[in-house]
Amino acid sequence: MNHFEIVNKDKNCAARRAVLTTAHGKVQTPTFMPVGTAGAVKGITPQQLEKIGAEIMLANTYHLMLRPTVEVVEKLGGLHKFTGWKKPMLTDSGGYQVFSLNSLVKIDEDGVEFASHVDGKKMYLNAELATQIQNRLGADIIMCFDQCAPFPCNDCEMEKIVQRTIRWAKRSKEAHANNKQLLFGIVQGGINLSLREECAEKLIEMDFDGYAIGGLSVGEGHENMAKTVSHTADILPKQKPRYLMGAGMPADIIAAVKGGIDMFDCVLPSRNGRNAFAFTENGIVRLRNNVHIDSREPIEAGCDCYCCRNFGRGTIRHFFNVGEMLGPILVSLHNLRFYQRLMAKIRNALEKNEFAEWADEKLKNDSFNKAQDKC
Repeated sequence: MNHFEIVNKDKNCAARRAVLTTAHGKVQTPTFMPVGTAGAVKGITPQQLEKIGAEIMLANTYHLMLRPTVEVVEKLGGLHKFTGWKKPMLTDSGGYQVFSLNSLVKIDEDGVEFASHVDGKKMYLNAELATQIQNRLGADIIMCFDQCAPFPCNDCEMEKIVQRTIRWAKRSKEAHANNKQLLFGIVQGGINLSLREECAEKLIEMDFDGYAIGGLSVGEGHENMAKTVSHTADILPKQKPRYLMGAGMPADIIAAVKGGIDMFDCVLPSRNGRNAFAFTENGIVRLRNNVHIDSREPIEAGCDCYCCRNFGRGTIRHFFNVGEMLGPILVSLHNLRFYQRLMAKIRNALEKNEFAEWADEKLKNDSFNKAQDKC
């Protein structure tokens, strides 16, 4: 069965509109996946997540392996019943934690020894184990075990990381034993385009169900990211989904869609929401600032989220200042809805064959990253 159907391609760039079919339903792409690290998007119920328009969410293999353990998730009915999320899910492999927890890991050819960030207990993860755990968790899409490089990284070290990622990908595919799950390979190589090409070509030979671009959004900047994504996506198979891992600024998403990317994930909407930072079309709103003290206006005029329909900035600011948990929940809901609205606008522009022009205008006049208010 063809699990990825392209329904429209932009005539002026590499962007495409498609439908991804999984065991738990269809996903309209380009799509943004909220991150539920330990099985939940912090402070947000699955019902709320569905209502804001999310069609697929992400969970973290490393964290679930530590707590509550794969055995407990199985006893509780598998990942979907455990989380209460009935739609498609994706699990990463734990490879990103090799990078993010680098002070707690020891890497060798076989795999990675972690010192648990919870209690320091030694644990081991390799391609076979990461794949078997994901098979047992039961997400619709699972990822090969890989090594994410830091930025900057010299070419010699990057070459080692790329070759190790290729070898681990082969082992991940050989270990994959759940035919209800789609397995994605991950292209590494930093901003070294020749290494990206080499990694992509080797993974294409293995014929994965989809391909991810990893190792970006680690400090290389927007221009380097956009160039690397466009170059790499162009090499990947046209009829398979492409996933840019961890990139979350709106301008980065728009540029990556323009380069041919179909799937995104990032913690930014919920993490920034918990810290009183709200995304809007006109810039970032810092809701702790005094300018909002008696403001009745919503975070964003015209936004249809629960927060903007029911609360003003002054009330939200008060909730944060007194430590009321409703504050982080409301701004997280707004941010998550903002991202789903952004993806809907992207899909709509693609359907109307207007995306390239729309994207160029957005990127030229990018206000997403600017602060809208003053202290």
